Amino acid sequence: MPSLRMRNFLSRIKTRRTKKTIRRNRNKNAHKLRNQSCISSITNNFPSFVEEEDTEEGFSIKSSAPSHTHGVQPLGNLYFNPGSINSRDTGLGNLHTLTDELVLDILGFLDGTSLGVLASVSKSFYVFTNHEPLWRNLVLENLSDGFQYNGSWKTTFVSSCYPLFDVSCSAPRSFKVRDFYSDYLFQSWLCANLEMKPEWLERDNIVRKKGISVEEFVMNFEEVNKPVLLEGCIDNWDALRKWNRDYLMKLCGDDVKFAVGPVEMKLGEYFGYSDQVREERALYLFDPKFAEKVPTLGSEYEVPVYFREDLFGVLGNERPDYRWIIIGPAGSGSSFHVDPNSTSAWNAVIKGSKKWILFPPDVIPPGVHPSPDGAEVASPVSIMEWFMNFYGATKNWKKKPIECICKAGEVMFVPNGWWHLVINLEESIAITQNYVSRRNLLNVLNFLKRPNASILVSGTSDRVNLHDKFKNAIEASFPGEIDELTRKEEEKKIQQRKLSIWDSIADSSVGAFKFSF
Repeated sequence: MPSLRMRNFLSRIKTRRTKKTIRRNRNKNAHKLRNQSCISSITNNFPSFVEEEDTEEGFSIKSSAPSHTHGVQPLGNLYFNPGSINSRDTGLGNLHTLTDELVLDILGFLDGTSLGVLASVSKSFYVFTNHEPLWRNLVLENLSDGFQYNGSWKTTFVSSCYPLFDVSCSAPRSFKVRDFYSDYLFQSWLCANLEMKPEWLERDNIVRKKGISVEEFVMNFEEVNKPVLLEGCIDNWDALRKWNRDYLMKLCGDDVKFAVGPVEMKLGEYFGYSDQVREERALYLFDPKFAEKVPTLGSEYEVPVYFREDLFGVLGNERPDYRWIIIGPAGSGSSFHVDPNSTSAWNAVIKGSKKWILFPPDVIPPGVHPSPDGAEVASPVSIMEWFMNFYGATKNWKKKPIECICKAGEVMFVPNGWWHLVINLEESIAITQNYVSRRNLLNVLNFLKRPNASILVSGTSDRVNLHDKFKNAIEASFPGEIDELTRKEEEKKIQQRKLSIWDSIADSSVGAFKFSF
């Protein structure tokens, strides 16, 4: 994020210091809080506990937020300390002309030992080489079989790879660097420690339904590709009554590992991580094989009645991954994306709560930049960054996003093609499945015509064309179904064209005809 954007954002942060801190810095900093375009009071002496001050424009730091590990300050602070010299530049030497992002990209090629050696070169290199995402990448690359998180990614790497080294002696959080200014490095800390603003949670404009029939669901939501929050349809799940930390850890034991990003972790290892970590992008337990690994998990829930037609089932074991158990701490989640293969999805919350934001297929969310073929999406690096910089823009949009908080026992229906962002408001456990019904079968087949739409055949290293395989399986299981759906789709398009022609000559606002020559 550019420095100007960060400085503009920081100008909206509202904090209130403890009385002792205010007394010590009253003369030095009080006028800056009122007039500066950034918060110059966020320094290496930033208090460990900041009380919340609610304002319409302000942002709040979490009450338990620690100061930045190495005293990094936002760049705007330098402009109001004219006697200071940015130690970031002096410590980098000729490399100071490089952006922070580029410096970190270069450091990303180094191993742990090299980073440790480089940290002794200067205070500036000390700060850069201790940037937590560098060590996170080393852990995830080198400890794919799991790890015990040990307070920080650096200490986790060192304690795992060098078990004889006493990491408690290194005291990595005690060394503060004076006059080090960097928006980029400060931003990660900021995004990890901001509270969700109340106004980000207020809007709730989704349709909620309880006890509707399958026919009503199909006609009013699935056919028209419209989201809905369903209540009461998983009340009979054993999972809803049983699934919590203690039960899951006892059931899964010490032998079962689940997919967590690029690594596999035992539940105890993951919960140990999620209890300690505070970072911009927390790892998410997101496992597609949970029911195969622990059959009891698969038996303690059932697909809600509205989603039981799943035509991908004709592929048997060769179908793409379609169901996942999801576990994550508060603040974890998924940034904006569209579900794969043009499938629809449902997401059932078992424990906790989730904030949802959805945009229809024809509205690209602000700050999101998909590639022309939709294969790649560029968006802010974290969910919190999107809220900070882009959520407010949606207030004035004619097509506002659909928003809600989905709580335990509720199910979200996500139609195919809809952009959606999800953030856990507390530690949450959920089940989600992607599926194909007759209503979106043609969309899926059209999507799968893309050259990169292939799947890895289970148990082999061969890739097959998913479109041809799926189409042939549908035609074998449901002869004539594709042709019939195609015929109905063409009739629907003809009817829509007729309505469009009528709309062009009828002025509905005055009930009269309108001719154009």
